[in-house]
Formats: sequence, C-alpha cells, structure tokens
Amino acid sequence: MAKEKLTNSKRLNYLLGSMGIFSYYDVINHLPRRYDDYSLTRERDLLDKERVTIYGKVISNITISKTFKRTSIVTFDVLTINNTYFRVIAFNRPYLPKIVKLNEYYTIIGTFDKKKNSINMINLVEGKIEIEKTLRPIYSLPRDYANKDYISLVNKSLKELKGHIASLVPINYRKKYKLVNKETAINIAHHPKNYDELHQSLRYLKYEEALLFSLKNQLIKEENKSLSKIKKEPIDLSSCASFLNNLPYKLTEDQEIAAREIIEDMNQSSLMYRLLQGDVGTGKTLVSFIALYANYVRGDQGALMAPTEVLAKQHYENAKKLFKDTKLKIALLVGSTPASEKKELYREIEEGYYDIIIGTHALFTKSIVYSSLGLVIIDEQHRFGVNQRKALLDKGEHADLLMMSATPIPRSLALSIYGDLEISTLYKFPNIKRDVETKILSTEDNKIFEYVGKSLNEHRKVYIVAPLIEFSEEGRYSAEKLYARFVLKFGAKVGLLHGKMKSEEKEKVLSDFAFGEVDILVSTQVIEVGIDVKNASCMVIYDANSFGLASLHQLRGRIGRDGHKSICILAVSDFEEADKLEILVKSNDGFEIAEKDLSLRGPGELVGIKQSGIPDFRYLNMIDDIKIFVVARDDARAILKDKNNSEYQYIINHCKRLIDQSDIYKA
Repeated sequence: MAKEKLTNSKRLNYLLGSMGIFSYYDVINHLPRRYDDYSLTRERDLLDKERVTIYGKVISNITISKTFKRTSIVTFDVLTINNTYFRVIAFNRPYLPKIVKLNEYYTIIGTFDKKKNSINMINLVEGKIEIEKTLRPIYSLPRDYANKDYISLVNKSLKELKGHIASLVPINYRKKYKLVNKETAINIAHHPKNYDELHQSLRYLKYEEALLFSLKNQLIKEENKSLSKIKKEPIDLSSCASFLNNLPYKLTEDQEIAAREIIEDMNQSSLMYRLLQGDVGTGKTLVSFIALYANYVRGDQGALMAPTEVLAKQHYENAKKLFKDTKLKIALLVGSTPASEKKELYREIEEGYYDIIIGTHALFTKSIVYSSLGLVIIDEQHRFGVNQRKALLDKGEHADLLMMSATPIPRSLALSIYGDLEISTLYKFPNIKRDVETKILSTEDNKIFEYVGKSLNEHRKVYIVAPLIEFSEEGRYSAEKLYARFVLKFGAKVGLLHGKMKSEEKEKVLSDFAFGEVDILVSTQVIEVGIDVKNASCMVIYDANSFGLASLHQLRGRIGRDGHKSICILAVSDFEEADKLEILVKSNDGFEIAEKDLSLRGPGELVGIKQSGIPDFRYLNMIDDIKIFVVARDDARAILKDKNNSEYQYIINHCKRLIDQSDIYKA
C-alpha cells in the first residue's frame, strides 16, 4: 500500500512538473481557469437549454435503461422546496442508483429542457451547498490530475505559506486603490464566497502584476538612457539615400517611415533600443538590412541574430543578393560551422574584415570578439532571453539594438507592454499580394489529402502541424501519428520535426524541406518562426482549437509567401468548439486577430502565449485590463522618481532581481 501511494505521489509530482509547478508558491499562483457556480437558480429564471442548479428531494425510484448504442440512461423525479416537480435524466452514470436515495435531498446541476420539464444532469451533490461554497474552482490540469486533488494541494500550500505571502504593492498604493493584501487576494482567488469578493481579489493580483512589469520596463529604460555611444561617427545620410534609391524593391510607406525612425535613432548620442513589429510578410527583414547598411556607412560592424540556423542561412543568402553591388563583406556564423572555419572567422571578425555577421547563438560565444560592433539586430526577439541579448550587446561598446517581432499588437497596447522600447510598426504588405484561403474541416475529412496531393502535383511544399509530439490518451493528434499517416499516403517525401530532436537533426530536416527532397513537413509549433520557404502553399493544422489565434495566424504566415494561391486548413474534431476560428477564415489582419486572441484569454489559463512574442501574464488580460496597465505604468514612474523612499526599496530590488534572473518580457 505504501509503495502504491509513493508511486501515485511521484506520478502527481511528475504531472505538476509538466505544468511548471515545483513549489507551494507555484501551486497557489496557478489560479482557477473558471468557477462552477452552484448558486440555486430561481425557478422564475429557468431558461430553456441553459445551465441551472436546483435543490430538492428525490420522490421516485431510480430507473436505469440502455439504448441500442449501449448508452445507459438513469432517471428519477425531484420535488423542490417550492413544490416544483422535475424529471432528472443522467447519461452514462450507471453508478447513480447505488448512491441516490429515495426521500433524500440533493443539489442538482444540469441543463433545463423546458418542453420536457426535465434536467439533463451534469453533476449532483448530496444535501444543500452552503452559500459561501457555491463557487467551486476549476483548474487547468493534465487529464490524469483530478481537480479535487489539486484543491487539496492548494489548501495544503495555503496552510504552509500562511503569514509568508508578501504584498509587493507599497502600502500607500494599496490604500489609494483600496486593495486587499496579497495573502488575502490569493486565498480568495482559490476560495471565493461570491463574485464581488473574487473581483476584489483579482484587482490586487492584476495591479501588482502590472506594476511589477511596468517597473521592470522603466528600470531597463533608465539603464539604456544612461548609456551613450562611444566615438560613433554620424551616418552619411546622402549615402543611405543613394542606397535606398537603388534598391531592387519599392519600399512601402511603412518601411520608409520605419527606416527613417531607425536611422534617426542611430544618429542620436544615446543608444537606440527599438522594436520593429509587423505582421508576417510586411518586410521587416528588408528594413533591418537598411539599418545594417547605415551602420556600415558610419564604419561599424553589424550583427543579425536569428533563432534557427536555417533562418540565419536564409538571411545570409538574401543579404548577399541585396548587397552584391556594394563593398560590404558578410559572414555566416552558426553552430554547425566547422571548427576550423570558426577559428578563421573569429580572427577576421576581430580584425574588422567583415562588416555584417549573421548567425544564431554562436554570435555571442566567449570566443568571438568584434572590432567595432555598432548595431545588434535580433530577429524574433522573444526567442531570446534578456541575458542572451545582453551577452551579444556586451560584445560592442554600447551598441544600438533593434529587435524584430512578427506578432503585431495595437500600438496603445504595445506602448504599455514594451514600455522600455521605441516602436516602429509595419502595417502594409509589399507588392506581392498573399492569396491564402483558410478553411475549417473535420480532422477525418478526405479533402485534406486532396488539397495536399494537389499542392504536391504543383511542385509546392506542404506543412502538417500537430499540437503534440507523441501519442496521447486525450485523443489529440501528435506529430508522430500524423507522420505515419502521411508517410503511408505519400511515401518518402515526408519529414518529421519536433522539439525533442537534436539541434543537428532539426536543422537537417528544415534544410531538406527548404532546399531538398522533403515536400511535406510534419511538425509541432516549432515552425511558427525560423523558416522561410517561398514555395510552400498548403498547411494543415490538426486540433486547431488547441492553439491560440495569434499562433495560428503566425503558422499560416509560413505559406503563400511568393504570391501563389495557397490554402490553410484548420482541422478540428469538434465543430462546436470551432467558433473562435471563424475570425481566421474572415480576416488576415494580424492586428485584429491578435486583439481578438488576447480578449479571449483570462487569468489562470494554461493555453498561454509563450511563443507569440507577447508577455505571458498570469492574471492580466491585456485587452480587458488595459486601464490597469496605464495606471500601473504611471505609478511605476512615480515610484522611480522617489526611489530613495524606503517603502519603495523592496519592490524596486525585487524587480532588479527579476531582470537579472529572467526574460524582461515574462511577467
């Protein structure tokens, strides 16, 4: 028995670890994703097909029957305390006759059927639920972790941490906004007596999170402003203008504005710290190349860091084409570069032979020394932690920094989230018009194979995307399952890519797909960024409901990049849960989709936005809570103006530790 308990304990700990929960603090910070409301429904408020809760006495014997599909149906009659009669129907609950007793009282939750005056039961609780316990927390958990087990763990954690949950919000701000303290807020969030109490709990938790985030941003901005460039030459604007006039592409108005903003920043005495954001395909890379040219004109080296070797190689090839008529010398430095070549590259970079160095994490290894690093560009900036960014910046004497993100968000929201950055935004697409149709189909619809086959016949590339790597009992599709399915159908043209593969294996598969014999790439979400295959024109995303809208839009952005008519299929098992996907069918506007995506998120959701370029907040909803962001941003500025105030030292020092330890864009 002891061995069985130990095994069960280890299993539960493993499940917690898979959620990133390793301590009592992690437990209490994982809030319920929703609350089941067991408040009794007034009988005059009963609505057809709506969820209701009644309390009454069982007045008939319980009967059980089976249909031809082997579905068990349990029925019994209930009389409420107001003498209203209901028939209760429960499907596939064969155990009910053993636990439901005649003449006993129960609270019954279910869906009301007005025509039959019946309730299709969802849940049943013996006796009457106390008013202060009518809101029951429901957590996002792995399938094998029971909600009641997690509630027990929460209760144990709250008991262990009693008196040790510190309020980070200074007391004068708590008084100003009439906020409860953090320990009270956390306790209420897990066990609210009513919605008003829950609202007060979330007011504190959201404000504290927004204040911490704003303080981190302001501290970083202060540090950046305090740095100045060392012996930087002014940029020859006429040379830049000549380069722009001879570009093989006509810039969009947005690209022209962004390029001007960046060059003006680079000409300032203080360091540039700018974010270039824009939808997939709006031409951020070309703008970054213009910045690299301006940096070359003033006599400095520039480094462009990409998240994958394949993307770094693509940037390298594109840069060579764009700069072929100039004197710029360009180097590629990635993890797979042979050691002998690396040694020679290190020497030439240190001697200033190369003007632009394009690569991956290899750009900031200890071995590399830049002769005069003046500009650092980081593509898909959220893929790199603040320490990685700092390591690359430290290679230059206070180099300018340009970060790029393909997750567009409304400017007002961006100013609150990226408070430490100046922001340039690309809204318009270049001349090549993307023609991508989006359809919602069943996962078992044979039309999927037809669309894939059509693309292959046109010598086009195909992406197949799964939410999981390996087989799952939850019934969701895995990359391995889909790989087997498409290999059987289409043969050796299929490649497999996922996060558990070694770096060399990933790079080879990506390279084979981009340049070689692989025509169908079965992958997890890792292809959201880091690959640009121009002739990819078909994508099938299985269990599309498992992804956020912004992530789906990012994935869709991998196809149709050469203007060829393309198809993105959102494959779902349950069309009843596909409503949110309709916006992707109707819109290709990344800003609109991102805003809708953010508005759907709530506190405690596990379906986060960790890979979307947007901070992954624990309590805040970035659309609904924008006013909290604005207030917290102003309060953060006030706190830093009075930073010598002893009451503010605790929260300021806490933020400094967070900056040192983690990514500044993780709340």
